Amino acid sequence: MESDSGAAPTGTPGASADELMIAVERMVRYVRQSATAGGLSTAASSALGRLGREGPQRLTELARAESATQPNMTQLVTRMERAGLVRRTADHTDGRGVLVEATETGLEVFRQRRAERSEALERLVEELTEPEQEAVRIALPALARAIEERQARQSARS
Repeated sequence: MESDSGAAPTGTPGASADELMIAVERMVRYVRQSATAGGLSTAASSALGRLGREGPQRLTELARAESATQPNMTQLVTRMERAGLVRRTADHTDGRGVLVEATETGLEVFRQRRAERSEALERLVEELTEPEQEAVRIALPALARAIEERQARQSARS
């Protein structure tokens, strides 16, 4: 539980789900704020990251994946296109469709931002004791795997 002083959870064994959530939120905020390349908004950074990881997507798919409305995603993609980070191309599988893809400039910004976030996380982990470092290096990939497995099960049901 967060104290009035704003101190971080103690990280003691048996931390509650609420304490873990506070810790995750703080870590994510710290790591996100450390990425400054390109001067992107959170929404632009997230969309560019998805395009960088997953490749070109239809605007509707990108909006759905980013939990944005199609009009908002259209505006965001237009701004990113003006900045030279993304481009719209014809969908060769459907002549009426349009794909959004990261440009080389966009991919470079994506790589720089990822490197900045990785360095920030590494600095945090280095401040921990050896046993804590080992626990983090085991727990975070395990949580990522659990998320992927959950998403795969949900996709299989739809």
